[in-house]
Amino acid sequence: MEYRRFKDTVIARLDKNEEIHAEVKKIALAENIKLASVSALGAIDKFTVGVYKVDEKKYYANSFAGWFEIVSLTGTISTMNGEYYCHLHLSAGDENGKVFGGHLNEARVSATCEMVIRVIDGEVDRRFDEEVGLNVFKFID
Repeated sequence: MEYRRFKDTVIARLDKNEEIHAEVKKIALAENIKLASVSALGAIDKFTVGVYKVDEKKYYANSFAGWFEIVSLTGTISTMNGEYYCHLHLSAGDENGKVFGGHLNEARVSATCEMVIRVIDGEVDRRFDEEVGLNVFKFID
């Protein structure tokens, strides 16, 4: 992985066999990013995404292997209890144009991944919401 920061924007290139979440975390910690939006495109050959069932308060994972293009990768970097927290969603298309997606658990780059991280001046933490069973934004005064 290689990246450059241009004021409030980080442009990164993730390389073959790198795991997306791991590389985002490296950048966020190195650049002391507390709040940002993330977007990317590229190619992956293995990924796991989840679908959350609110009534059960449980994620169900779907894993895929093969040749996929990232149609959309979007999300946020924030904090929870002051520590790094990243929430990403991914949609990826196969060689037949079928698209699969959901909450990103992991994804391995097969060729390259071009990522843009837009740093936001501020801080938003997270808290666990009992009603929905998820870590939601907790705005700091």
